[in-house]
Amino acid sequence: MTQAVEESKAEAGGARRQPAGRKSQQRVKDILQAGREVFSEKGYERATTAEIAQRLGVSEATVFSYFRGKRELCARVIADWYDEIIAAIETGLPRESGPRQQFAFIVRTHLRLMLVHGTGMCSLVLSEGRAKHHELSAELTALQRRYTAPLMRVLAQAQQAGQIRTDVPLRLMRSMVFGPMEHVLWDATLGQRTPDIDATAERLVDVLWTALQPPAPAVASLLRLKDDLSEAMRRYQAAPQFERDEGEGSAAANGKRKTRRVKTGD
Repeated sequence: MTQAVEESKAEAGGARRQPAGRKSQQRVKDILQAGREVFSEKGYERATTAEIAQRLGVSEATVFSYFRGKRELCARVIADWYDEIIAAIETGLPRESGPRQQFAFIVRTHLRLMLVHGTGMCSLVLSEGRAKHHELSAELTALQRRYTAPLMRVLAQAQQAGQIRTDVPLRLMRSMVFGPMEHVLWDATLGQRTPDIDATAERLVDVLWTALQPPAPAVASLLRLKDDLSEAMRRYQAAPQFERDEGEGSAAANGKRKTRRVKTGD
């Protein structure tokens, strides 16, 4: 019988068995560990519950007695991964330090734990963890909110202390921070290589924290003026030659008329 048929039967049977005894709880842990290994190595599409069961030395029916199918098992594997990273951030966050130090800890910990066991699990989390068709999508969404909560708290504290800008919503700042980190992780997973975590985190923190700084009004005005002048020059150079000549001729004529008025005393 194919895995698809087995999963259909298992899912049609209703809710999975809840592990009541110690032996059942250990069985669930073993299945999740084997699932993490297989999903990390092969990704979601190529992974099978048959291989997960084979690694445990049990029947595939045993896996289905605890999980309705591969999709639910994958979602639980990702949820456990999130829980581990959330626990590491919440317990290790240096709350006695300033917002920048806490910010740096979150960035460094995020990169390190996402890649600590290679790129396989990271690739799974980045792809399947963002899919909307998970059976446990609501649980995964809640986990992602919990996962970003420490960063949101640090950013809110930094705003209150006047260390970062207040004209940008916290949700947008969150995207500004996690977006670049996600690109670093995708580069690592696609290239199958782990970057220097500490060096990469330090550079990211410098760039991101600088981008979050409150703008200096005088400097901002000068930068806007520079941009306006650059845009005007670009449009002038892109204009056809006859329009540029005509504009220069009009400017010269206006200058001559002003000169004549000055000489005649008008």
